[in-house]
Amino acid sequence: MKYLRNFVLLKRIFSNQNLKDKLAKPETIEEYYANRPFLSAAEVDRNAAHFNIFRIGDPDIEDIQVPFGRKDYFKICIITGNNRIHYADKTFEVCEHGLLFANPQIPYNWEPLTPNQQGFSCIFNEAFFERFGRIKEYPVFKPGGFPVYELTTEELSTIKAIFEQILNEKNGQFEFKDDAIRTLVLQLIHSAIKMRPAINTVPEKVTAASRITSLFLELLERQFPLESASSEIQLRSASDFANQMAVHVNHLNKSVKEVTAKTTSEIIMQRLLQEAKIMLKHTSWPISDIAYALGFEGPTHFSTFIKRQLQLSPSQYRNT
Repeated sequence: MKYLRNFVLLKRIFSNQNLKDKLAKPETIEEYYANRPFLSAAEVDRNAAHFNIFRIGDPDIEDIQVPFGRKDYFKICIITGNNRIHYADKTFEVCEHGLLFANPQIPYNWEPLTPNQQGFSCIFNEAFFERFGRIKEYPVFKPGGFPVYELTTEELSTIKAIFEQILNEKNGQFEFKDDAIRTLVLQLIHSAIKMRPAINTVPEKVTAASRITSLFLELLERQFPLESASSEIQLRSASDFANQMAVHVNHLNKSVKEVTAKTTSEIIMQRLLQEAKIMLKHTSWPISDIAYALGFEGPTHFSTFIKRQLQLSPSQYRNT
């Protein structure tokens, strides 16, 4: 079994160099502009603060289809029109007015279903909010948050007005316009959260249990995305995480249960299932590669896991 596993790993590394997985390398801000020559932007330094906003539907600006995948920047979009949003392992259909919050951790794309889309799109990197709030801590940007909103006409008016203010500040000459833009972006986030408070996020109250749970969740998320078909997660069991965190596994399990009402193993398996669904649906990796990359002993164990969770085999899920 060990030699077979090593052979499979070598085959995955060397066999198909033309297989470029859409999840492997996030799109950078530089690539964002390179793929959209109709957008004007100053020289972009990925290590420097960057923010930009565009009006969707402007006749001088033609958007392009973006392949499903991760992006190396944050994005907030509001669009009027019928759209389908593929976000991680879920698909949302927006009938009229949609608001999307996207972060570098989660792969996504926005698929327009009707012509003449209207709205706004703003992109920014984490450096833009350095020492100005905790942008990554907001539920709309966390894996357990709620990133897609179907807006009512009244909500659309409120959110659209904020985007208009952001655009005016961006085009203005105010000395502190970046701070004004940051404030408006936070107002945008706060407005969305107040509309429909997020669920399934770790409480903000700081306790020993919440600190341990936050570290556990951070270590779990840090393993994704898998860079290539030859990658393999290193932390897969509660004991693996406990050893990495230098705590007793019983203490880890008790803390996680107290904060999330779920067991450590349940959270790990749910995250593995989410990543498995993403890779089955949006990559052409062989099922055996996905199985080994996610730490399963082999395709049979992986298939059993998927069937138990989805009542479908991996190939059936991929085909549907």
